[in-house]
Amino acid sequence: MKAAIFVKPGLIEPQERPMPELVHPGDAIIRVVRTCVCGSDLWWYRGVHDKDASSPIGHEGIGVVERVGSDVKNVQAGDFVIMPFTHGCGHCATCRAGFEGNCLNPVTDGIEMGFQAQYTRYTNADWSLVKIPGQPSDYSDDQLNDLLTLSDVMATGYHAAASAEVKPGDTVVVMGDGAVGLCGIIAAKLRGAARIIAMSSHADRQVLATEFGATDIVAERGEAAVAHVLALTDGAGADAVLECVGTELSTDTAVKVARPGAVVGRVGIPDTPEMNTNNLWWRNVGLRGGLASVTTYDRAELLAAVLKGEIHPGRVFTSQFKLDDIQAAYEAMDQRQTVKALVVMD
Repeated sequence: MKAAIFVKPGLIEPQERPMPELVHPGDAIIRVVRTCVCGSDLWWYRGVHDKDASSPIGHEGIGVVERVGSDVKNVQAGDFVIMPFTHGCGHCATCRAGFEGNCLNPVTDGIEMGFQAQYTRYTNADWSLVKIPGQPSDYSDDQLNDLLTLSDVMATGYHAAASAEVKPGDTVVVMGDGAVGLCGIIAAKLRGAARIIAMSSHADRQVLATEFGATDIVAERGEAAVAHVLALTDGAGADAVLECVGTELSTDTAVKVARPGAVVGRVGIPDTPEMNTNNLWWRNVGLRGGLASVTTYDRAELLAAVLKGEIHPGRVFTSQFKLDDIQAAYEAMDQRQTVKALVVMD
């Protein structure tokens, strides 16, 4: 089979690899239908974090189950599934509480098989995989793209909104106009927000943000952005803030635009370990968030919302590639030529 392989910073190659095999009784082998490049994949592409050479990559995908291990009862060969990046076991205390992004029983060997491949081995398959009705052929390209986002980016945007406790009638600020931020706008609207202020400085992404439900656009950064948001909210600040970037500046701005008593839902992966938590205390602002609860959100709301046509998060895929062109997909993401790069398997 063919798989995308990390060779060195700046170089991803499609290479022939052995077919994955079942290792644990909770495994499944899946034929990947669609996958994509995540912003976090750029860490090793850019050399920001180390990664072993010759490593398979990718953690977002939808596909069809080929075969399953003996402990897998909830899915079977032929099922069309969402492949959450979280791999929750479903029975530990953390999964039962709805935070499978921090599952206490991860299977660490084999997850590195990578979803940017024709086939992949999926661990903790029995509970974590989410079945999609029918087969890929039953859906349009746009619908398949919507379904693909449920493996990570849409669920992560929703996690920001859920962590920030967005409720009907709220004024919400969304920090970041990448794919996660744009999905955060969709999530805020889905949860009933009345006003959504998108922090975006890119014209093409501002258009998407507005179409997804943003009512206001703030293009400034730093203190100028804070002043603009406070002016829009008559000095009060937002009822909830979705931090979808992870930088120190974005988090600092998120805290400053939140009204006292608000919660900042943070899903942007921190790029530095430092943060001034005193600002939270002085403003009575809460901070929570982390890895998304993908399986939980998909089953509770997101899959139904996609199937009913209520949300269309697949529009964040603004470029499409084949697996043979995976290097071009990474380059497009790295150079911000696309919001999110879609990879369609033959």
